[in-house]
Amino acid sequence: MRNYEVAIIVNPDLDDQAVQQLEEKVSNWISAADGKAYDVERWGRRRLAYPIDGNRDGYYLFFQTQMPPQASGVVERDLRLNEDILRFMITLKEEV
Repeated sequence: MRNYEVAIIVNPDLDDQAVQQLEEKVSNWISAADGKAYDVERWGRRRLAYPIDGNRDGYYLFFQTQMPPQASGVVERDLRLNEDILRFMITLKEEV
C-alpha cells in the first residue's frame, strides 16, 4: 500500500448536501479499489486561477489515502466520468 493524495475541484453550483454525497462517493470508489481514505480536507469554495467550463470558483477537497499502485487508475477512471468534478489530481506522497 502506498500513500496518495487525491485532490478534486467540484462544481461550485452544487449545494452542501450534494458535495457531501460526492465526497462519500469518492471515498467509496477508493474503498472499492482496495484502498482506504483516512482523512479529508475541505478547503471550501475558492477562486480558480482561470475559468474551467465557465466557472470562476470551485469547491476544493483533498483526500489522504492508502491504495495499492494499480488502484489509482481505477479511481482516476471514476473521477474522470463524473460530470460534477471539474479537475482532479492523484499524487504519490513521498515518505519522509
